[in-house]
Amino acid sequence: MSSQTQENYLKCIYKISEKYAEGASTNAIAEGLETKPATVTDMLKKLAAQKLINYQKYQAVTLTPKGRKAALNIVRNHRLWEVFLVDKLKFSWNEVHDVAEQLEHIKSEELINRLDVFLGTPKFDPHGDPIPNKAGKIINNKATPLNESKVGLKLIVAGVSEHSTDFLAYLNEVNLTLGQKVVVKKVVAFDQSMQLIINKKDILFISHQVAKNILVVCQ
Repeated sequence: MSSQTQENYLKCIYKISEKYAEGASTNAIAEGLETKPATVTDMLKKLAAQKLINYQKYQAVTLTPKGRKAALNIVRNHRLWEVFLVDKLKFSWNEVHDVAEQLEHIKSEELINRLDVFLGTPKFDPHGDPIPNKAGKIINNKATPLNESKVGLKLIVAGVSEHSTDFLAYLNEVNLTLGQKVVVKKVVAFDQSMQLIINKKDILFISHQVAKNILVVCQ
């Protein structure tokens, strides 16, 4: 198993574990990495042998302290590179994921620390995800899914939980990007779709699927 493959597994397990306290199932990891469950099982045994994960057959996988530290390091690298690509090279937020996937595996800790300082020690990446500091500490922006918001609340788009190119390109198209001020005007009882007012003037209808993948905080 290459070091890059190992890092991809650790990052995937970390992200799943952030959503599910019990840990990451084999099927969830397979889906996240677009591979077969049998392949995942083989890799999990190797990671367990290196004391990077806690693994027992038919149970959810969790990261050991050693594995969590390694995963946070990869997450930090990835999100800092995304900030660099958007802020300095003027990529759109829907263009940076694949490039950052390649850059995150650069091994130089000094380079990443200097990149962090160069960027002004950002706390969040272009998608609103928190960036771990060099000690591995990570903050929570306390954002909640838009679909859980009540009618009339004044909100700010603070992040997204779906990072696919198509989804982010759609948000660009409808001008529902980070920092936009939003008010929920109506929730349709039939399908939970939403009518929004953006920046006090523009009216937009979005589906429940879109709303649950947009993260907001109160103004």
